[in-house]
Amino acid sequence: MTRTTFSLDERLAERARRLGINISAAAREGVAAAVKRAMAEADRAAYRQFPEQADSFWGEAEAWGVG
Repeated sequence: MTRTTFSLDERLAERARRLGINISAAAREGVAAAVKRAMAEADRAAYRQFPEQADSFWGEAEAWGVG
């Protein structure tokens, strides 16, 4: 783990404390979700840039297995 510091609106932090929310855990969950979304978007962007195309190799390879 690494330690980091971030700013949080004072009223939001107080509400979280009153509700018993672990702010550190919530921050970890939020960053994990943001990373997951960013990775999915990067994957979609890569696919748009280099979409899948038919490859004759696979048809030939499947033919080798028949027999």
